[in-house]
Amino acid sequence: MSKIRARVFLDYLRRSKLLTDSELRRSLESLQAKHSGKLPGKTQVIVDHMIEEGVLTQWQCDKLLQKKYKGFFLGKYKLLGHIGSGGMSSVYLAEHTLMRRSRAIKVLPRSRVNDSSYLERFHREAQATAALDHPHIVRAYDVDNQGDTHYLVMEYVSGSDLASIVKEQGALGFEDIARYVVHAARGLQHAHEAGMIHRDVKPANLLVDENGTAKILDMGLALISDDTAELASLTVTHEERVLGTADYLAPEQALNSHEIDHRADIYGLGCTMYFLITGHPPFPEGTLAQRIAKHQQQMPPNVSEIRTDCPPELSRICMQMIQKQPEARFASCDEVADHLVAWLEESGFAVDQREQPVKRQVTTASVVQAMQAATVAPGQSGGDQSAIQLVTGDSGPGVVQPDSSRSGSSLSGSRVELGNEQVGSSIAGAMQSTKHNLLDQTTKQGMRPIKLSHDSSSAKVWLTIVVILVLIVGIIIMMVINSPDESAAQRLKHPNSNLSAAISTTYNGCIADNRTSYGKAAGAIADENKKRNHLR
Repeated sequence: MSKIRARVFLDYLRRSKLLTDSELRRSLESLQAKHSGKLPGKTQVIVDHMIEEGVLTQWQCDKLLQKKYKGFFLGKYKLLGHIGSGGMSSVYLAEHTLMRRSRAIKVLPRSRVNDSSYLERFHREAQATAALDHPHIVRAYDVDNQGDTHYLVMEYVSGSDLASIVKEQGALGFEDIARYVVHAARGLQHAHEAGMIHRDVKPANLLVDENGTAKILDMGLALISDDTAELASLTVTHEERVLGTADYLAPEQALNSHEIDHRADIYGLGCTMYFLITGHPPFPEGTLAQRIAKHQQQMPPNVSEIRTDCPPELSRICMQMIQKQPEARFASCDEVADHLVAWLEESGFAVDQREQPVKRQVTTASVVQAMQAATVAPGQSGGDQSAIQLVTGDSGPGVVQPDSSRSGSSLSGSRVELGNEQVGSSIAGAMQSTKHNLLDQTTKQGMRPIKLSHDSSSAKVWLTIVVILVLIVGIIIMMVINSPDESAAQRLKHPNSNLSAAISTTYNGCIADNRTSYGKAAGAIADENKKRNHLR
């Protein structure tokens, strides 16, 4: 690095626009205050002072010392440092000039601008990444160009990738391995559900932030479900620069990278897990062609043979992920994550909520379906009215299942997607069904006026609750109908008010049926009293 005089350095700094005039003046004044009011003549003293104050970064100063004062800005972003370079781009740490937020900016080399395949791949990555929003995928915020410089603005993850971590620390602990693979699997599952396949899952593409959260990086090779573009493929690339990818390449992907499905990502993630456990990829020896051939033709040694203290369940999960035939692997990345979460829990490790499987949303339709299917059978629930829960899962939405271990059911994230007519008729049907079930159960108990069994009292409690609720709704409806506010009454009576009509019909039906039932009960009581008087 050539040395330049202090005044020349300050001149380049002014030209660079890295600091405003007032920022530069304040920094120099504080420097002069440390040196008896004089500006030091040594350039390095000025550099060290500005880095210490935080007004310049080491990378910026190095560029200025090399007499390079242009190219520090891309659009609204100021470049702070160089993070790394890949096969098709360079990544820089940047800061938004107004909001002061740190971002990572991927810049396509100018030499590649005229290469249509590289430029198309670059914009494909922007499209693929921007379409995904998940805590375990590095987010994309913007894509733009400044002249012939094309760049992608991404989330900045303060941390290291798993390849660098293993290189520095060696093989990782089993708990950390399980967590990182769970995080990656959840992120990949999100991408797969969006119709994308990553195709380049490897340790270097998994970043771990300061909180221990793993995030998937680099969607540049992502295969989109409707992709028909003929782009540069690994199957026709034979340079050693694809070494990292070759160590994690699914057998079917090496044959045809455009005719694969999500299970190729499961293979890559399995090879990554193998690397985290053993400290090296499944086939560390040989040329690129030899390693690709091994991935197609043979299984690597079991991880438990290399690391004898590896838990059997982790070994089983890892080896199943890297089976040669896609159908022999796990069916989905969620399934991989679920098995690892189960192992974490069984091993006594705490499981973060984000590592749990994503619950399906419980919609109004499924709730209504469950209400219509539900019956309360005295004698089966043992008087515990909390023995019914609504669940969603493999059994389908809204399936009613008994669960005596729960004290109630919780519905979260409900969405109302039905119109008034559907909601009204569904609620009406559910209320009628529940009313008839409860009345039938109570009638079976004989409606005795004096003695109540434990089972019948449970049914009568529910009957009372239903009747009270129906009466309250009916009273409110009648008050509105009889209200002097004609507009309100007319709105309720309007033929299009299906919900109100359904509730009103249900109310009238319940009252009529209840009067009949109580009339019969009263008659039975009277007859029994007459018999008792006659016996006396």
